[in-house]
Amino acid sequence: MSEPRPSSDHNGTRPEDFRHLVTVLDLVRSGRATTRPELTRRSGLGRTVINQRVAQLARHGLVEEGDLAQSTGGRAARQLRFRADGGLVLVAELGATSLTIGATNLAGEVVEFHDEACDIADGPDAVLGRVEALFHEILDKIGARSADVWGIGIGLPGPVEFATGRPIAPPIMPGWDGYPVRDRLGGAFDAPVWVDNEVNLMALGEVRAGSGSQHDDILYVKIGTGIGAGLVSGGRLHRGRQGCAGDIGHAAVLDDESIVCRCGNTGCLEAVAAGAALARDGTRAAETGRSSVLAEALRDRGHIEASDVVHAATRGDRTAVELLVTAAHHIGTLLATLVSFYNPSLVIIGGGVAKAGDLLLATIRQNVYQRSLPLATRELRIEQSTLHDRAGLTGAAFMVLDELFTPARLAQWLHATTPHGIPALADTTA
Repeated sequence: MSEPRPSSDHNGTRPEDFRHLVTVLDLVRSGRATTRPELTRRSGLGRTVINQRVAQLARHGLVEEGDLAQSTGGRAARQLRFRADGGLVLVAELGATSLTIGATNLAGEVVEFHDEACDIADGPDAVLGRVEALFHEILDKIGARSADVWGIGIGLPGPVEFATGRPIAPPIMPGWDGYPVRDRLGGAFDAPVWVDNEVNLMALGEVRAGSGSQHDDILYVKIGTGIGAGLVSGGRLHRGRQGCAGDIGHAAVLDDESIVCRCGNTGCLEAVAAGAALARDGTRAAETGRSSVLAEALRDRGHIEASDVVHAATRGDRTAVELLVTAAHHIGTLLATLVSFYNPSLVIIGGGVAKAGDLLLATIRQNVYQRSLPLATRELRIEQSTLHDRAGLTGAAFMVLDELFTPARLAQWLHATTPHGIPALADTTA
């Protein structure tokens, strides 16, 4: 794809001016500065530069004037507003057994949402074909066009090489290794695409719009069909060199060769404590008569899911409670090591199994606080996700927006757009 010219734009804008544009745009769209005087104070830029950059952003439809702000003694300043409704971001979170699709505005707010069952093992052609069809359905539902799409964000349930948008040796995604996810979707919608691990995006979503918004160092743990973690350090997502940072589900927690994980190893955390493990152990409890509630669920539906174990536990079923407590014990024990090593201020528990609430959280907290270093837990909070099923979609949107509003890409857009027009984004894929 073409790169932005390094010297100046068609209006003579220099590279440092694009950095100033991004600075001003970030302050306005985050709400940290909503008037020109506030922009001057927070950015450190001069009043003339602020006026020039605001005017340029307004010409290209990214910022607009609002009402007069409340006077602080002098002339009231005009409020500035980021045009969040100026475009759309399409987002998708692919789990092991489910698919969540959405559309957001340019502020990362979900405006349409759909989820359904989906087996990631069906392969990329079938799954991404369904994603494409659902994207078109969502656009039709909200009365939008493909031209309104500024970018696409995708979360996958496995390691992703962020630079290429390709999954790399994903343990539970047969047929996906090295598949060009970004290229396929970018070609289908003529828009830039970014791809990351789904749990990374959940962590990003919580930091930008959820319970982690006041924290710079968090650990997000998804307990669903599998188990994974997203790490945010200093306010930035930590992916690792090959994109597999936080893959805690395949850390060994038991020396038991009889418990085989989907990755092929034995004794993995995922194999003993994730949703699939709860479903497996719940099925055994139902078949052996240890749990009358689970036995009833097995008779009614022919199979047991993790949600059945969670439901039975909330009804007071002793066996289901034991299964959840055992899983929470293994998770908490591993998290205690991570807390001592990483020293986050907040651990967020999400995913379907997290719906067990305090029954799960209490055991995790107990293990973490007992086993971690006292200094590491002095100010540590362990909480349930507040974004729930929308954490991944929200994070995918912010991943796209953060990539779109960089100096290089903003420069490229302003070359390709006319005032008050939608930027031509097709050539901005990294």
